[in-house]
Amino acid sequence: MQIKIKDKEFELNFGVKFVRLLDEHMPIKVNINGMGEQPLSMALNRALPALQTYDTAMLADIIYYALWKATPRPSKEDVDDFLDDPKTNIEKLFKDVQAEMKKANAIKMALKNLKA
Repeated sequence: MQIKIKDKEFELNFGVKFVRLLDEHMPIKVNINGMGEQPLSMALNRALPALQTYDTAMLADIIYYALWKATPRPSKEDVDDFLDDPKTNIEKLFKDVQAEMKKANAIKMALKNLKA
């Protein structure tokens, strides 16, 4: 899926690296007795329902982390500005991102399990 930010086309990539970045930057932590706080690799479990409820902050994060291959990579502020732009059809973007994520091998099982 391609998006245009600041008049430049970028490809979103929802592969394993994307999942790792989500886990790294949006960890879910639990306190394990004797081990302290430990991160769980469950960021998708938080991100996917947030997308379904049209959480624009989560959409911004998902787009930003899906741009991991882009050089130069747009900043988080660039992504926020893109979403804030009245010309951006935000409803269509939510649907397009979710549709693209359903195709990604690294994510499709998590999406399937979320619906179960």
